[in-house]
Amino acid sequence: MVYSNISVDRADSIARLTLTRPEALNALDKATGEELLDALESLRTDASVRVVVLTGAGRAFSAGGDIKEMGQAGELPESFFEELLATLNRVVVALTEMPKPVIAAVNGIAAGLGFNLALACDIRIAARGAEFTQAFLRIGLIPDGGGTYHLPRIVGWARAMELILTARTVSSEEALRLGLVTTVVDETDFDETVDVMARQLAAAPTSAIGRVKQLLAHSLTADLKSQLRLEREMQMESGRSNDFTEGIAAFLEKRSPRFTGS
Repeated sequence: MVYSNISVDRADSIARLTLTRPEALNALDKATGEELLDALESLRTDASVRVVVLTGAGRAFSAGGDIKEMGQAGELPESFFEELLATLNRVVVALTEMPKPVIAAVNGIAAGLGFNLALACDIRIAARGAEFTQAFLRIGLIPDGGGTYHLPRIVGWARAMELILTARTVSSEEALRLGLVTTVVDETDFDETVDVMARQLAAAPTSAIGRVKQLLAHSLTADLKSQLRLEREMQMESGRSNDFTEGIAAFLEKRSPRFTGS
């Protein structure tokens, strides 16, 4: 697929996936969703890629759904939301089920669906000027893109309700306090900070990280016994991996491990 609304740059085991509609604040329409889905499916099976970084071009991460497109459509047919969300929901699932770490590099405003796209990533790093808002109620809509799933699990039920019902804007500093992001840095240090984290994760045992993601997702609805069973199964898989063999050898030889992700 030829991409018009995103770009994918691969280097040093890191894939940088960038929304490239800066004139529309990287708003998400069906075409952009289809490109994101195609790129994520390709990155999932690309053995040379061990980390994915999702970010936006220009001054926004993503302003969410394309409101101009909605307005130009006049009275929207029911199929508009059905088709748009069928695609973008698959993007959210592709992010959460990616067997590799995904970093959201939130360089600016993350609103509505853009906010929820960031929540679907594993680690969120924000530039100091970034802002977050669950803006849906401002136009009479409800959160989509997994917002009602991820947000309460990250900040708690009461705070999630408040953020959704008020649709207020959250600064990067407050987002850090709420646990919405893990790191906030000045714009001048933003790219370097994201790169350092990406390189750190690219050097990690990728297959083990994939299992960690599955375990944490399972834990949200599991009881203790079923979680312990899954941990046991996945630990056995990890114990058969090349990375485990390398990790033990590096420990005994008192050197840094050279993981291959296998």
